[in-house]
Amino acid sequence: MAEPARQLERPQDALAAELIEAVAGYCTQDQLDAVRQAYVFADMAHADQYRLSGEPYICHPLSVALILAREMRMDVHGIIAAILHDVVEDTPFTKEQLEESFGSEVAELVDGVTKLTQLDTKSKQEVQAESLRKMILAMARDLRVILVKLADRLHNMRTLGPMAPARRRRFARETLDIYAPLANRLGMHRMRLELEDLSMQAMYPMRHRVITQAVRRSRGNRKEVIVTIERAIRQRLAEAGLECEVAGREKHVYSIYKKMRAKGLTFNQVYDVYAVRVVTSSVEECYQVLGVMHGLFKPVPGRFKDYIALPKDNGYQSLHTVLVGPYGLAVELQIRTRDMHRVAENGIAAHWLYKKEIDDSAKTRAYAWIKEFLEHQQGESGSLEFLENLKVDLFPSEIYVFTPKGDIVKLPQGATALDFAYAVHTELGNSCVAARVNGYLSPLHSVLANGDTVEAVTNEWSRPSPAWLNYVVTAKARTAIRTYLRNLKSREAIKLGQRMLEAELRKLDQSLERIPEDRLQAKLKAMECGELNVLLEQIGLGNRLAMLVARQLAAEGEGVDVTLDDENQSGSPLIIRGTEGMVISLARCCRPIPGDEIVGFFNPGKGLVVHRGCCHNALEFQKKHITWVPAEWDGRVDGEFSVDLRVVLLDRRGTLAKVASTIAEEGANIENFQVTQQDSHTSTDLITLTVRDRVHLARIIRRLRILPVVLRIQRARA
Repeated sequence: MAEPARQLERPQDALAAELIEAVAGYCTQDQLDAVRQAYVFADMAHADQYRLSGEPYICHPLSVALILAREMRMDVHGIIAAILHDVVEDTPFTKEQLEESFGSEVAELVDGVTKLTQLDTKSKQEVQAESLRKMILAMARDLRVILVKLADRLHNMRTLGPMAPARRRRFARETLDIYAPLANRLGMHRMRLELEDLSMQAMYPMRHRVITQAVRRSRGNRKEVIVTIERAIRQRLAEAGLECEVAGREKHVYSIYKKMRAKGLTFNQVYDVYAVRVVTSSVEECYQVLGVMHGLFKPVPGRFKDYIALPKDNGYQSLHTVLVGPYGLAVELQIRTRDMHRVAENGIAAHWLYKKEIDDSAKTRAYAWIKEFLEHQQGESGSLEFLENLKVDLFPSEIYVFTPKGDIVKLPQGATALDFAYAVHTELGNSCVAARVNGYLSPLHSVLANGDTVEAVTNEWSRPSPAWLNYVVTAKARTAIRTYLRNLKSREAIKLGQRMLEAELRKLDQSLERIPEDRLQAKLKAMECGELNVLLEQIGLGNRLAMLVARQLAAEGEGVDVTLDDENQSGSPLIIRGTEGMVISLARCCRPIPGDEIVGFFNPGKGLVVHRGCCHNALEFQKKHITWVPAEWDGRVDGEFSVDLRVVLLDRRGTLAKVASTIAEEGANIENFQVTQQDSHTSTDLITLTVRDRVHLARIIRRLRILPVVLRIQRARA
């Protein structure tokens, strides 16, 4: 009997019991059994895995599921997906195995949350961006994907302690940039506030501690003022016969910090603004309360916003006004109904939390936003561009402008006339030349204000310009302009590449039409170009040189041996792919040898001068946009090549003889020996020797390194 008792002491069993208790309040017995089955499966899958804190890894997915059950009353499939959300990513189990055990719905949810790991990308940032794109696409099919991911991120943020400080800051920065704005975009106010607060604690622990202490010190004095304001509001509402809930709101630590940073304010200047929320029973009462409040305290002009008539994109609805309260203090007042308050606090989670009491407006709006965003991203945009556009779309502060017909167009703060044109229709934006704002002709970069009436002025000849990207702020406009320019660049590059190639072929008494089709296809395949247009585009964009391509196409064989310039080598044939028929010389500054990554630059007197890819001079040439081409050693290359070694030697009798004999034993010759620095014990020497390739050189360096007289040795770099 002792064994089961010990088993129950496991932290994961206690968490599982809490989860079953939370889910039991709204699930059937069959659903509870499915949750238990998922726990047993996940516990077995993560059996040998532990978190940095030392606790069993299974505690994390159970905690994520507990957040969804307690705070959102998530349905059973969402709970099971939360328990299993790391199984595919961190264990040998596959999506297919999950589908077989728990059904396709759970498998799809888990797959949507699972990060991509095996990607042929250049950086970790691209992997993260591509994983985020995958999650957004899955979210478009089922919003529970983002709810599981947000709960996952929230628990990770709550347990950041054991992480290294640098990793903790990176994790917090990603949360502030992506996940907190995503929660806000989906109307999940409470989750956003906690994610922001935890991120600030991780990124700026000292600043968070100082502001928290300042808030705590100020709380006593503020309480008296808030009580006075609330009492005055309740009394006036009772006199008007309105029964409402009145409560003071304390400012969020991160919002205080953000306002201090943005406006250069002190803590007291930010914290002197008092906030009160009034919750009513109906929309009509909201406007009645507004009138009563404006009669009680004077409103501040220009500080009233009606988000009931014009809801935010995330479904948020409320009346906002700023009043001059007792003692001349500013009072921020929010007025909303109970249903609006639930949606404001929980956003799309309200669909599961209060499914019998409210409509699905927040959920519908969330789907509409995702669909619209993904439609804007159609095309060949890369993952980093997708991430950039998502960040732009996640930070909207809306303005409302009107078309000449009176239709309302919602745009983010700072949007321009060009953003308006693209918001109406992509083709309208592409052909826009100016705009009429409130009847006056204005340039495309004019920033719009709330309530403007805007009309786009178009012309047939107008086309998007790269400069337009400097003054559009919406993701739709940015994507449309880039897509047009990308396609335009490709078409123009093909035309330019064809003209350049034909000009070079004419010098060789050839043309594209006269080259046999089978030879052309063989050459395209050898150059790793699927079709002729790809090759022409690369020439037009400057990625290939028309002169080299023309020589390759005109040559009947696969390659021609080319002797080196006499200044560098003599009698040794060198074959570098793509340089048939050209004079080649090897740069003396870096002395490239077979096996090195190389790049070629055109010199009128020397033909193609080949440098090592890491050569300082080569990097400078590339910065100056001097004509260059990537080069590659051919497999048939043969000969001896000069290379410089910088060696620090003990200054003893016979040292040079030992070094020279070792080099000779490895089949290399010393061309030159130069002492560059010398003291009483050591000498730094530059040795020029001939080798066959990098492998030969590496062997020589290994032999020299074990000599007692050699203190340090490395290949000389330009």
